Amino acid sequence: MSAFRRGAVQANSSLTSMLQRFVDIFIMFFGLYLVCLFSEKSFGTQYLLVVLANLVVFQMIGGMTDFYRSWRGVRGILEIKAILINWSMSLLITSFAFTFTDYISNEPNIYIKWYVTVALGLILGRYLIRKLLGVLRKLGYNTRNVVIVGSLPVGIRLAESLSEAHWMGFNVLGVYNDERIDTHTVPFKGDIDQLISDAKEGGIDRIYIAMPMNEELEIKAIIAKLTDTTCSVMLIPDLFTFNLLQSRTEEINGVSVIPLVDSPMSGVNAIIKQVEDFTLALLIILFISPILLIIACLIKITSPGPVIFKQKRYGIDGKAIEVWKFRSMNVMENGDRVVQAKKGDLRITPLGAFLRSTSLDELPQFFNVLKGDMSIVGPRPHAIAHNEQYRKLINGYMLRHKMKPGITGWAQINGWRGETDTLEKMEKRVEYDLEYIRNWSVWFDLKIIFLTVFKGFIHKAAY
Repeated sequence: MSAFRRGAVQANSSLTSMLQRFVDIFIMFFGLYLVCLFSEKSFGTQYLLVVLANLVVFQMIGGMTDFYRSWRGVRGILEIKAILINWSMSLLITSFAFTFTDYISNEPNIYIKWYVTVALGLILGRYLIRKLLGVLRKLGYNTRNVVIVGSLPVGIRLAESLSEAHWMGFNVLGVYNDERIDTHTVPFKGDIDQLISDAKEGGIDRIYIAMPMNEELEIKAIIAKLTDTTCSVMLIPDLFTFNLLQSRTEEINGVSVIPLVDSPMSGVNAIIKQVEDFTLALLIILFISPILLIIACLIKITSPGPVIFKQKRYGIDGKAIEVWKFRSMNVMENGDRVVQAKKGDLRITPLGAFLRSTSLDELPQFFNVLKGDMSIVGPRPHAIAHNEQYRKLINGYMLRHKMKPGITGWAQINGWRGETDTLEKMEKRVEYDLEYIRNWSVWFDLKIIFLTVFKGFIHKAAY
């Protein structure tokens, strides 16, 4: 790629970011103006201050979440999720800040309408920007000629997906490898020597190297030769040889690193999750408070002992927490050896059997959520004795603790709750827990909460 074209690509990227920002600012201002117009309200200083405050917060959150960037190659649904999360967070934060004034409390309907209007406007705006960029790329602007080097399946998948998505502006010229590779949609261009020759002749903008990590010397040799060209060189790490929990790039003091095992609960994600948990837990406790009182009275009347059973369990990062449950047994096991409840277990009280089968014994854990020890959605906490047992038997078991334990979870929704009398059952539970952590989002949480109402409370394996 010539220096001129390379600069043009970077300029186009910057212009895209600027266009996104201007469109967002316009939508927020014009959205509230329209709401005021149709509500027969004057768009005065009060509303102007609210818009400006939201813009500041929205831009700050956008900076933290890398919102203003090129979304080329990213599915539209992920951009929509980012829009809704950023807009919801900014409005929540500014609404809380204005709680002490009359700006919000006097006109709640105005702001609800504004939220919906801007949310739809932001989605439409990003959709139109994508369409505009797609048209420009079809006309030959902001396009890149790319090739794949190596035989890793992830590289071949990348080549095939890019070749089918013409709107993204990537022209996939082919695949290079010392041994011939036949693909469905991407032509084989030749060996590594042919790659170097073609790169020096020009016409290739970006090269993706998809080679195994054990071929380090060959990769270094290829990169050294490509430094004599104007091509951008990208390395697709062979990370799929690891059991990844989180994968992204970070920079620490100028050094790029790729986390292989990490928690998604950092930065703005941690704030979003905490706000979600606290808000929902408080509302749920207020709603179920009569049920809590009735169950507490029934436990006290039907069997001797405390109403609440407190058991030590592992929380986030493996730190011990005290989990609350309604007492359902006539024993209080909380030591180095805890026997899982089985069908017909004599330790379970008659009322306790009902509470456990309907998951009503878990309701006090909403107070654990308010304390910050648990989340509403997350991997279910196991007794410490069970953790120590299974961490030796199941690879990656302790990765469950990279998020706060939850009252409900993805594993429970998929039927993996109750007694784990075989190692295979616990392995399936861990598999779903790790899948949840890898794919966490607010919408995933809401989906699990919704499904819990229909299939998470009662289960044949809950004794």
